[in-house]
Amino acid sequence: MNRKTILYFAPLEGITNYTYRNVHCACYPGLDAYFSPFLSPNQHHAINPKEKKDILPENNTGVPLIPQVLTNKPEYFLATARELKELHGYEEVNLNLGCPSKTVVSKGKGSGFLAETEKLERFFEEVFEEIEKVDGAASVTGGQADCVYPRISVKTRLGMLNADDFVTLLELYNRYPLSELIIHPRVQKDFYKNSPNLEAFADAVRVSRHSLCYNGDICTFSDYLKVRERFPTVEKMMIGRGLLANPELGMEIQAYEARAACGEAWNGYTVSKEKIKKYHDLLYDRYVERMSGDTNVLFKMKELWVFLGAQFPEEEKLLKKIKKATGLEEYEKLVGEMFK
Repeated sequence: MNRKTILYFAPLEGITNYTYRNVHCACYPGLDAYFSPFLSPNQHHAINPKEKKDILPENNTGVPLIPQVLTNKPEYFLATARELKELHGYEEVNLNLGCPSKTVVSKGKGSGFLAETEKLERFFEEVFEEIEKVDGAASVTGGQADCVYPRISVKTRLGMLNADDFVTLLELYNRYPLSELIIHPRVQKDFYKNSPNLEAFADAVRVSRHSLCYNGDICTFSDYLKVRERFPTVEKMMIGRGLLANPELGMEIQAYEARAACGEAWNGYTVSKEKIKKYHDLLYDRYVERMSGDTNVLFKMKELWVFLGAQFPEEEKLLKKIKKATGLEEYEKLVGEMFK
């Protein structure tokens, strides 16, 4: 039996920047793609200078990156997609229709755009009419090298308030040649609470004409296995917080699938604390090199420990001390104790 799960690292704003991606990819290779935190174009820039630094190919050498774009204006999306392809060589761009942040939603972007289905339909009509006019129909999902525009994929939630709205959204998505549909089966008002709506995802498996990817609450190997067993035809999974908590989770999943493909029994997997230390130390060193001042470096590393602390369940007191550290020297000493 041929089994392969395509694994994506979900974008987390402020965390999975190019420094983080480079370190994770170097320490834990094998993920099929990393998605960038969203680019937010406006009337002045398709991609602003700060965002551009994060997606520049020279800052992502060896990292399979797919840029994500957040906008509700087709002209902004097209300009950004074209720049990403022509200037930076990206063959796929992902449209963010999933962000539940109130500041994003209040502007009718991210999952807030899902509440305006007529406007969303006009958005897709304008985008794909322009792509077909410039590149031809065959290029829309094919990603041909001589095309001006890249492939277009979408990351979506089920709607704003009611999961029943997803029926209408699926019909809408089916009318356009998306290269992929990534579904986080929650509505906007759920944020990251409540359980993912697997029945709604099952509806998408039945009726969607697109290649599907599941995203949502895959925090452990057990979570992955439950989704994989319920949806055996879905071969793509996007993981975010689970990979931050256990950076080795992708390798564990790949080891399981390799054994399953050969019909071998699964004997479990032990996460290497030695590898985690190397990963932590490399990331820390990169931030020290690239950021000025103890406070900025500590902010980044403490953010990581919010997730990575899950690997040290018996060290709550030490973890609290790490989160309260006020200088790099103190931080280094505490982390040294943690890894002992």
